[in-house]
This record gives sequence, structure tokens and C-alpha cells, in this order.
Amino acid sequence: MAINLDIKLKRANKIYHEGDIVAGIILLKCNSDVKHDGIFLTMEGSVNLQLSSKNVGIFEAFYNSVKPIQLIQYTLDVAPSGKIPSGKTEIPFELPLKPRGNKPLYETYHGVFVSIQYLVRCDIKRSFLAKDVNKSLEFIIEDKPNNSNLQKAHSKIVFYKITPESLQNVRERTMIPKFLISGRLDSVFCKLSQPLTGEVVIEYCQVPIKSVELQLVRVETCGCAEGYSRDATEIQNIQIGEGNVCTGLAIPIHMIFPRLFTCPTLNTSNFKVEFEVNLIVVFEDDYLVTENFPITLSSKREELNDILVGTFLKNFEHLIKN
Repeated sequence: MAINLDIKLKRANKIYHEGDIVAGIILLKCNSDVKHDGIFLTMEGSVNLQLSSKNVGIFEAFYNSVKPIQLIQYTLDVAPSGKIPSGKTEIPFELPLKPRGNKPLYETYHGVFVSIQYLVRCDIKRSFLAKDVNKSLEFIIEDKPNNSNLQKAHSKIVFYKITPESLQNVRERTMIPKFLISGRLDSVFCKLSQPLTGEVVIEYCQVPIKSVELQLVRVETCGCAEGYSRDATEIQNIQIGEGNVCTGLAIPIHMIFPRLFTCPTLNTSNFKVEFEVNLIVVFEDDYLVTENFPITLSSKREELNDILVGTFLKNFEHLIKN
């Protein structure tokens, strides 16, 4: 009497845009005829928020989980009460991907305190003596490439220099060794599908260096009637230099953004998702220095293309004049 339930989407990558049709099949397998009280298909998308216990207390964080923000939610009756025939049964479906009211469809994002998720769920209702059968499948929402709602930002190279005098939040400045670290980030306005690039140069250092690392950080802010929290957590950490690296040598920076754990920078009335990059230099005695760079992420191709084309034309005009 067991029912094997599965959901398969037509798109293998499971990536959709607002206004698309989510099409697929409900796959049922059973050894004999099985009675049911209806088959239902639900599409839902929501923003799940969680207050940090660090800011509001452990009990309050457990009891006052912020109510999810519903972006999509509707249910279709796939089949009325009846019997599922023995063998393999395929039920095709199509669901329009339209937001609830005037709410936008944010891109899929898996964070620590903010999570944006979209699901298709199938439920087979059975009598009170038998257990209901259900299956969920997550699909991914991305912004359309030609949708440019964000305000255009100027892409420009960011140069930096790190010295003992430029450091902040230092307790004993006399214990810091003498050093000079310079470099650049090619842009702090980044497209999700393209890497963060730049370089770092150890000009000189009084003590040996153990490691040079690049850390990607998410900064999630949840604000509501129950409380307010802002937390920074690490997404990934990559080592770009090992051991006592040569002075005067340009070390390339090349960081790829992990898709599900990053999203376009968001700033809404209920929550914010922002991103930062930390350049970390660890000395041989495990003393480390950090330089922080807030970055803006976007998936808008046209927006970034316009920026790059504009920069190219300016450089081209400058070459012609000279």
C-alpha cells in the first residue's frame, strides 16, 4: 500500500524568473490501487527571518521567531478523491510564477538569519487510518537579465594601503610590527556570476607572514516588533598567499561568489542583506590585521554592461586625445 511520490521539473537547472511557467510532472508509483481523499499541489515562496540570541536573548529568539514574509502562496486541486491505479502514474502540471500582491520576488538565498526559499509541494490526503503523503522540491528564482530596477552604480577601482597607523580597534599599538600592505580591488560593485578581482602587495613587513586570506562575510539585519538584530557571519574564506610571501610581488585576488549563499544586496523595510570582504594577513605569531571592504552585489547584466561600456569609452577617448 506504500506510495512513492516524486516531483520532477522540466528545467534541469531549476532556475526560473518572475513571470515564467513552472512546469513538471507529479510521479506516483504504487504496487496496488490506493484510495486517497485528494491530491493537491502548492507553490509557496517566503522570506524566513530569525532573531539572533546574541541580541535579544536565547528565550526571546526561540519564542519570538519573526513571522515569515509570504511572497507566493497558492494551492491547486490536482485530483479529486478516488484511487491511484497500481503501477506508474504521471500527472503534468503548470504553475505561473506570479508574486502575491505587489511584493517582489527576491532571488533565492540561504543565509543564517535570513533565508529566501521557493518550493513546490504535493500532498496526497488519505483517511485518518492512513498517513498523508507529501513531497517538496525547491526551485531557484533569479532576476531577469534585462531587468534593471536598481540605481546604477559607478564601477571604479578601489586602491588601499594598510599600515599600523591605519588600523582601528587596536589595544596595544606598540605591539604591532611595522608593515606596509597595498593593493587594489577592481570594483566593489560586483555581478554575482563574475568573480571579485584585484591584487595585494606586501611592500615590507618587520616579521614573517604566515598566511594571506580573503574572507567573504554576510551582514544580515532583521527588524520587527519583537526585536532587532544585526549579525555578520562568514560565507567562505580562501587563502591567496601561504607562508612568508615575497615582498613587492602582486598576489592576485580572485573570489567566486557561491550562488545559493549570496544574492543581490537587499535593503527592505523588514530586513537587509549586505556583503563585505575582509583582507586578512596573519603573522607568524598568529597576530592578524584585517581590512574591511563593503561590496554591493547585483545580478543585473545590463546595468553592469552599461558601466563597463561607459568606462571603456572614457578610456578610449582619452587615448585618442593623447
